[in-house]
Amino acid sequence: MKLVARYTQIADDFAVADQPSAVIAPNLLLWNDTLARQLNIEVATSERAVIFSGNLNNSDVAAVALGYSGHQFGHFSPRLGDGRAHLLGAVTDQQQQLWDIQLKGSGATPFSRGGDGRCAIGPAVREYIMSEAMHGLGIPTTRCLAVVASGETVYRQPPQQGAIVTRVASSHIRVGSFQYLAAQGDVTGLKTLADLAIERHYPEIKSTGSARYLAFLSAVIEKQVSLIVSWMRVGFIHGVMNTDNTLVSGETIDYGPCAMMNQFDFDTVFSSIDRQGRYAFGNQPNIANWNCARLAESLIPLISDDEERAVELLSPLINGFAEQFHQAFTQMWAQKLGLDGHQDGDAELVSELLTLLKNHQLDYTNTFDALTESLQGQTAIPSDLAGWSIKWLARTSTQSYQLMRQANPRLIPRNHIVESIIQQYESNGESSMLDEYLTALRSPNQLLVSPAFWYSPPVDGDTNYQTFCGT
Repeated sequence: MKLVARYTQIADDFAVADQPSAVIAPNLLLWNDTLARQLNIEVATSERAVIFSGNLNNSDVAAVALGYSGHQFGHFSPRLGDGRAHLLGAVTDQQQQLWDIQLKGSGATPFSRGGDGRCAIGPAVREYIMSEAMHGLGIPTTRCLAVVASGETVYRQPPQQGAIVTRVASSHIRVGSFQYLAAQGDVTGLKTLADLAIERHYPEIKSTGSARYLAFLSAVIEKQVSLIVSWMRVGFIHGVMNTDNTLVSGETIDYGPCAMMNQFDFDTVFSSIDRQGRYAFGNQPNIANWNCARLAESLIPLISDDEERAVELLSPLINGFAEQFHQAFTQMWAQKLGLDGHQDGDAELVSELLTLLKNHQLDYTNTFDALTESLQGQTAIPSDLAGWSIKWLARTSTQSYQLMRQANPRLIPRNHIVESIIQQYESNGESSMLDEYLTALRSPNQLLVSPAFWYSPPVDGDTNYQTFCGT
């Protein structure tokens, strides 16, 4: 596995050289063979556990922990950083693109703030399942190459088995990365980081000077709009949309307290630490807008020496987020309902449906799947929607089924099934269900010959379900 260094040229305290801490008995639990081939990673089976636990570093590139800041639930922490992660370097895929290879749970770093730097097996398995499911759903995401059991106990409540996740990302440049340099007043580092992000993610930006960084912010906003719309299309709730968990690439990162919505409700929250509903399902667009505003603030020194003038140039981009999102959101609902073009009354049609979904506590995924298949005569329209469906059917066309089938998954990673697999790994170090389940999740719009309960919501509707950060 040939690695190259990234980020070391940004600033002295941005990528801090630090080695993973060795573990007692590394044992490979999960290996993403398809992803390994895409990344041209050829590692002997016998070496995978020792390399991707951090026990063996056979590269000339030094592992680093990245520094970043973050607004956590609205409160600014100027120095967070990789407290339990080590970036090994980047590999080049078959299309000559670079991808970061990072170990998470690989031990304490200079950014650990007293933590042990470890990860439990449950969050590791969750990240593997959820990131593969999101990839299958066509949503930009970081991915997992491997999960390695450490053979050690991680002292949480209660004590749990330890594990290390190998995370792959097109980059680990976060909104918090820019906040980190801005908080230090490092304008040179800011410019270098912005140029690196543009080169990696937005090479179409050819302008210079302030126009270059305004175009960068505009591109990031567009990616965030697209990402959040995609989340809401399938009912994904991130759970911890802090600025340190917002990648400027527009990829989903950090699957700690994430969950999927069953019964439709914009106010759905599962995260145990989100007591005010800041990151509720329906509030995710507002938070994405807020996070982009924090990026804009960080870019002020690159826009103009006159702060007032910089704000004047940046503000229209941030203020335009809402309308940009509204347009994309409206188009998403049109696709989910198979509406070709736009007609007066479409907004009312969608609004009436969402009200019925909430009032009758209908399952989000299965309802849209039933509506989709009803156009083929395969499934009956839910009785609670019978009156509404008359108006909807009058708006459908010969193109509606194809539009809806592409937009509406039949299978999502149901919370109770993910938890069941996690419990199997915690108890036995394996799951007889996972391979087949992942195969189904990678083709979520198809109805495969799979256990029927995979497609069903939990009996209790996840009434008392909670997710936890995993740190």
